[in-house]
Amino acid sequence: MAFVATEGKLKSLSRLELPAASRLQLTDSLSMAYYELWRKQSAVRTTVNFLARNTAQLGIHVFERRGDEDRRRITDHPLAALLRKPNPHTTRYRLIDELVHDLAIYDRAYWQKILTKDGLAALARIPPDYVTEKGESWLYPEYFEVKGSNGKIDVPADQIVFFHGYSNTGIAGDSPLEGLRQTLAEEFESSNMRSQVLRNGARVSGYIERPVAAPKWEREARMQFREGWRAQYTGNGPQSGGTPVLEEGMTFKNASQTAEQLQYIESRKLTREEVAAAYFIPPSMLGIMGSATFSNIQEQHKMLYQDTLGPLLQQIKEEIELQLVPDLTDDELYVEFNLDGKLSGSFEERASAIQTSVGGPYLSRNEARARENLPPVPGGDELITPLNVIIGGQASPSDVTPTAPGISNGAEPPVEETEEETQ
Repeated sequence: MAFVATEGKLKSLSRLELPAASRLQLTDSLSMAYYELWRKQSAVRTTVNFLARNTAQLGIHVFERRGDEDRRRITDHPLAALLRKPNPHTTRYRLIDELVHDLAIYDRAYWQKILTKDGLAALARIPPDYVTEKGESWLYPEYFEVKGSNGKIDVPADQIVFFHGYSNTGIAGDSPLEGLRQTLAEEFESSNMRSQVLRNGARVSGYIERPVAAPKWEREARMQFREGWRAQYTGNGPQSGGTPVLEEGMTFKNASQTAEQLQYIESRKLTREEVAAAYFIPPSMLGIMGSATFSNIQEQHKMLYQDTLGPLLQQIKEEIELQLVPDLTDDELYVEFNLDGKLSGSFEERASAIQTSVGGPYLSRNEARARENLPPVPGGDELITPLNVIIGGQASPSDVTPTAPGISNGAEPPVEETEEETQ
């Protein structure tokens, strides 16, 4: 017997759970907003900016599906125009850059659809701190409450493009920064400690030992010595960082710690590695070159767009197709990020591979000139095929290998006739 639960019954089982406050508790007495963590914590800012910049750099193309093996890129459709210029004040790069920043910091992001009498006209980002999901269904928000300094408004769900990650009971995701709570708390405490110690790094730090056999020190003399020491050798004193001259057999016991003893560089490097791991970024991409070589950096660069950014790009692509495409067309359109330029090799590698694949030259002179921003020349639209490049033969003139003088490539060397064979 089949059990069927209608959407109405299903969504009435539980109410929408609002996302937690966008703050991270670093210590018992200190919490910091996610945005402030990104703004002030160098490892978080470097990592998130790296993700956002490398995603925003990619173009978004619109395609029409014409079959399982046929598609056509669309450039004059309203969807392509909207993604190319979301609104009169925002570029495509900035819209995607802000989107990835929001997802990486909050695990949720919002675009509001700007509607006119002619339909969807523009897209505008709304900061996550200003938005709250509302409604009785835990399946999806029924509307969004947007707060500002002058009040609040309710925006219908169909006027918001809502991006979010995983959450167990709520509709919005959980910030990746929550998984870094312990790492960031330790970095905060150790950074404060190192800062306090290193603040005295150029000054004499320690204590003075006075021999037992030294003359009795009257209180007035002791206070005078202490005040003189503070005035000369600490803070901004005239002899701060200098070498003091002690009397009565006194000795100075150094108690300062160097940056090396405090493991200043190592701790900063460890924090950056932990944050990079939380966002699945190869360490060498963020300047951590401990085990980097020329070959593995090349492979990690490819891995960045396949394993690190691949899932993120797919998430953005599918949300656009689900929440934005139906507002503009009924056609089978879909979007894709342009990864060709990032995943392809160098120009020489690509040219060699293409030329070998097609079996001959593949660019005309005018096509080559266009790539260099040069004007076309008469007769430059025809392919030049060298005489030693034939179908079924060499793919290019560069396939010629050095041979002995008088021997053409691919030909057998002449056989010298012996005197007996001539007879």
